[in-house]
Amino acid sequence: MPIYEYQCNACGHEHEALQKLGAEPLVVCPACNEAELKKKISAAGFRLKGSGWYETDFKSGNKKNVAGESKAPEKSGGNSGGCGGSCACH
Repeated sequence: MPIYEYQCNACGHEHEALQKLGAEPLVVCPACNEAELKKKISAAGFRLKGSGWYETDFKSGNKKNVAGESKAPEKSGGNSGGCGGSCACH
């Protein structure tokens, strides 16, 4: 169930409510009991980052990585960090 944000036009109180998708919007403010509660439009609280199925599945050619190449260029002269060359710094 999503969390919806509301704000009262009468007193300015902000309220969050866990509601079903098909539930009617709340209208009565829990702080002042006025019927001035309005649903706010807000962004989702998470972001998908990095590589994963949503970025790479069903893509071909140069569209495989939409974020671009993030690896640092290879350094010559061996491994100085003791990480085996598997980290982003090598």
